[in-house]
Amino acid sequence: MPMTLDQFTTEAHRLLKAEPGPAGREALCHLVQQALKDPDFVAANLRADGPERKVLYEDAELGFTVLAHAYQGAKDSKPHDHGPAWAIYGQAAGETIMTDWDCLARPTAEAPGKARRRRDYKLTPGMAYLYNEGDLHSPRRDASTVLLRIEGLNMDRVKRLPYEAVEPAAA
Repeated sequence: MPMTLDQFTTEAHRLLKAEPGPAGREALCHLVQQALKDPDFVAANLRADGPERKVLYEDAELGFTVLAHAYQGAKDSKPHDHGPAWAIYGQAAGETIMTDWDCLARPTAEAPGKARRRRDYKLTPGMAYLYNEGDLHSPRRDASTVLLRIEGLNMDRVKRLPYEAVEPAAA
C-alpha cells in the first residue's frame, strides 16, 4: 500500500516525539528511505518540475519541516551546517555528491568559519543521510536532482553564518 504524506508526517512526529535525539532522527532517516522507495509517494510529493524549495509540512509541536527540492542543472554550495538544527537529505532522483567538512573555526559576525574537506560520497535515489547539529557538509549536483529533506527547524527562519573552505596547509 502506498505511503501518503499524511502517513509519513504522522510517523515522523511519532518517531521524534518518542526519541527527540539522534536515535529518533536515525529512525526518521530510515522512514525517509522507505518513502523514497515508494514510487507513488515520490510521484505525489517530489516533482522534478517543482520549485527549488517547497515546504510540504511543518510540525506545529516539534518544529520539524518536510521539504521537496527540485534543482535544475548543476549546483553546488559552500560548507554549511544547519545552525541549531539537524537535517536529513533524501535523494529521490539524480545524484548528489556530498562533502563532509571538519570545522577548523566557527564563524562569527566578523569572520566566516573555516572548514577543511574530510570526504566525498554519493547520494543516489533511495538513499538518505542525517546531519546532526553542527555537522558541516556541502552538496554538489552535476545535473538536475530531486530531494526530500527534513529540517529540525524551518531554516527559512534561522540566520546562519558562512563558512569558507581552506586547504589543509592553511590549517
